[in-house]
Parts: sequence; structure tokens; C-alpha cells
Amino acid sequence: MTLHAARYTAIALALGSSFVLADPLDQALSESAGLSRAAQESQHKIEGLDDSTQQMLDSYRAAIIQTANLERYNAQMRELVQAQGKELDGYEQQLRDLEQTEASVAPQMQRMLDVLGEFIAADLPFLPYERNERLETLQELLPRADVSLAEKYRRVLEAYQIESDYGYTLEAWRDSLQRDGKTLNVDFLRIGRVMLYYQTPDGHETGWWNPHAREWQVLEGSARRPVTRAIEVARQQKSADWLQLPVKTLALEAKQ
Repeated sequence: MTLHAARYTAIALALGSSFVLADPLDQALSESAGLSRAAQESQHKIEGLDDSTQQMLDSYRAAIIQTANLERYNAQMRELVQAQGKELDGYEQQLRDLEQTEASVAPQMQRMLDVLGEFIAADLPFLPYERNERLETLQELLPRADVSLAEKYRRVLEAYQIESDYGYTLEAWRDSLQRDGKTLNVDFLRIGRVMLYYQTPDGHETGWWNPHAREWQVLEGSARRPVTRAIEVARQQKSADWLQLPVKTLALEAKQ
């Protein structure tokens, strides 16, 4: 072998050994890069798991809070239902009491109207249409189911109050009078429930209601002026003053 050939052979051997040494290094670098990529992927997976775990933890905490709120709400609802149940029991008891009250008050109101009707029939015959119409309205009101018991009772008491007020008032009004088969247009004068007079507008005839005989009777001419003045006072056409009116007692009528 020549020197030149030997030199080439040595170079070739050196290059071959370099290639042999380069393969393990490249392999190591490749494996290191692969491990790095795997580590990164693992880190991403871990981070993903952390995010999922956090979301699950947040959902769990929210579920616990919602459950606690629902428990408090249910407790409040139970208390409300119990309170409403007690209130309903109270209403039912009130209805039972009302039914018992109505069962006793309704007949009592009917008796009150019967007594009121008898009283009007026996009283002086003033404002007959108005008073009888009021009584008939109350008779029609009692059996109505759309009117409360309290309203019925109030109306009955109101009628009694009106009748009571008649005993303390002086009143004059114009209306027709049936007497001796004739219809007269007259002025009536009521003094409480004591006396009831009438007088024709021209003052030609003056009379009174005799409660003992239950009829209208003509008075003497001397009664004309006092009754006329009393009518004017009742209508507020003249100021109030002492009134000297003809009065006949029942005892005197009975003797006659």
C-alpha cells in the first residue's frame, strides 16, 4: 500500500467512526425532544384536568348553595302552609258561627218587621205610602241571599230609627185625604206622635185624627188659625213660637 492510499484509508476510517458516534447522539436528541413533547402533552392534560376539576368543584359548591336555599324555602313554605291551615280553620269556625248567628238572627229580624208593621198599622196614619213601602222593601230584602246578614240588620235598625225620629219632629206636607167617600187635597200637620191634623188649602175645613174612633173628624172653626200658624212654623215660613192647638184626650173622647 502506498502512503497516499494509506492516508485515504485512515480518513475513511475516521469518518466512519464519526458517523457511528453521531447516530447515538441524534437518537438521544430525538428521544429528548420526544420526551419534551410528551411532557408538554402531559402538562396540557393536567391543566385540562385541573380546569375540569375546578368546574366540577364550582358546580358542586353551587349545588350545595342551591340545596341550602331550597331547604330554607321549603321550611318557609311549610310554615306558610301551617299558618294558612290555621287561618283556614279560623275561617271555617267563623262560617260555622255565622251560620249559627244567622239561624238565630234571621227569625229575630222577621219578628222585628212584624212588630214594626203592627206598630205602623196602629199608629197615626201619616205618610202611609212611604212607611208601608219601606216595610215592604225590608220584607223583600230578608230572604235575599246576595245581601249580607249585617246589611239586612242595618236596614232593619235604620227603619226603627226613622220611626223613632217621627216622635220628636214637627212636620207639614200636602197630600190627599179620603173622608166620607170624598177625596180632599189638604195640608197635614204632624206633631210627633201626639196629634195629626189636616186643613184644606183655603182654610175652610180643619180636622184631626181621632185615635180612639180611628177616623178623621172635623174641628170647630176656632182651630183654623192655630193649625194654620203651626203649619207655617213646620214649613219654616215663620219662626218657632208657642202653639196653642186644640187637643182632645182619649179619656175625654171615651166619655163622649
